Amino acid sequence: QVQLVQSGGGLVQAGGSLRLSCKASRSIFSYSTMGWYRQAAGKEREVVATIGPDGSTNYADSVKGRFTISRDNVQNTMYLQMNSLKPEDTAVYYCNDRWFDTWGQGTQVTVAS
Repeated sequence: QVQLVQSGGGLVQAGGSLRLSCKASRSIFSYSTMGWYRQAAGKEREVVATIGPDGSTNYADSVKGRFTISRDNVQNTMYLQMNSLKPEDTAVYYCNDRWFDTWGQGTQVTVAS
């Protein structure tokens, strides 16, 4: 098993930036696809970005060119750098480990217009 602990998030003005972090309790990046998801109020949870064991990345069309997923294999930490934030990015963001199907606790991101 693995535990995922998130940090970051908060309130930012439109056009601003935030960085989310997700620290894993053990080294799993070499074999697990990791991802960031978000859930806005009244909506389904959706994938934002994923990073595979080989470092390959995928992004939702809505965040391409604005968000960057990355990881630090030594620190067992995954990041989501969010730039040019829009009000429609407002949601609770979750990190996920696909191998153990584990979720972080979630963190609120609010973008004010």
